[in-house]
Amino acid sequence: MDLGLRGRVALVTASSAGLGRAAAASLAAEGAKLAIVARGPARLEETAESLRAGGTEVLSIAGDVTDPDMPARLVDATVERFGRLDVLVANAGGPPRGRASEVDDEAIRAAVEANMLTSVRLVRSALPHMRAARWGRICCVTSYSVLKPIPTLALSNLARAGLWAWARTAAADLAAEGSGVTLNLVCPGTHATQRTIDLGGADGPMGDPGDFGKVVAFLCSEPVGFVNGSAVAVDGGASAAG
Repeated sequence: MDLGLRGRVALVTASSAGLGRAAAASLAAEGAKLAIVARGPARLEETAESLRAGGTEVLSIAGDVTDPDMPARLVDATVERFGRLDVLVANAGGPPRGRASEVDDEAIRAAVEANMLTSVRLVRSALPHMRAARWGRICCVTSYSVLKPIPTLALSNLARAGLWAWARTAAADLAAEGSGVTLNLVCPGTHATQRTIDLGGADGPMGDPGDFGKVVAFLCSEPVGFVNGSAVAVDGGASAAG
């Protein structure tokens, strides 16, 4: 299937490793040009060189996407380099473990900043360019905790559920205005990434990050023009389990 992404321009944040890198690689395989972002310049450049070796045109930008000013700067840099922005994959590292009664105000603020407000700012910055082109695909990477709260990840549950509520509202607005822009969430479960290992979840069944990246690429493709305001679980059925 031709996903209609050849020549499109995609901005993928937190994309030097893990699920963000997998998403970037899948978009590159479909012929998209990429702007990739991460905090660590060394690993970011290694990822950029790997993608360029496959023939992809890549802009790499080192920076912290949770900095309130960074989303607008990233979008501006992408448009300056490529002249357009068609696809946004909004991704950021998840918060630490903690049960609901144990997390304090500071931890809650940090989680909301990283896993809700960062994506909102990215979408807000990208939308004018997509509206002007009357075509755009936005995919926010969240967690299956949006669909089924995880007892030990109260911060993730809180921030990502807030993003889901906002995204559904924004998606309805985009549909009503006939913008040609779709906004969906992709909700991963346990995948074979370093974060999984760090959280101590490497003993159970795990998904392949490469397969996850292909789901993201599909949600950013031409054929999904009528898929909008959805939260797509990529979790091996974890959110469906009783």
